[in-house]
Amino acid sequence: MKKTILLLALVVATGSLFAQKKTTTSATVSFDATTPADALPKADNNTVIAALDPKTGDIQFEATVQNFAFTNPTIQSHFNGEKWLNSEKYPKFTFKGKLSKADFKKDGTYPVTVTGNLTVKETTKEITTPATVTVKAGVITATAAFPLTLADYGIVTDGKKIAKEPKITVTAEFK
Repeated sequence: MKKTILLLALVVATGSLFAQKKTTTSATVSFDATTPADALPKADNNTVIAALDPKTGDIQFEATVQNFAFTNPTIQSHFNGEKWLNSEKYPKFTFKGKLSKADFKKDGTYPVTVTGNLTVKETTKEITTPATVTVKAGVITATAAFPLTLADYGIVTDGKKIAKEPKITVTAEFK
């Protein structure tokens, strides 16, 4: 009897472990605002916090603005400055959304749609974009790339040296 209860307790505990959110502190968000006139406005942030609930498809990201690394210090200064992201006043941006259905238990590559709210500088806009989810040996990798209209978030550029709609690429590996 004791063995049966112990076995049942282990099965229940194991089931609840697999239903939990998966998280990472090393997701990547890439910002590419290059134009024909300037190839330098590119940056990566490799310290993005992300969470995925495989049961519901809920997904979240949080990125610290100052962790975007540009090769050009002048662009880095502008990016964090008051006219752009004003990282002193608005230190992070967030995304909260949902992935369309994917089989997170079976190895494979799944085209999905991500819909959610992106908040930058206290401005929240809904975005919907295609994404890819890959499951391999229990590791889930999610990748999405989409254009972001800077003016929607109060960031104005002339479009010559800095693209008005940079490409944003988000990649996260959940173990």
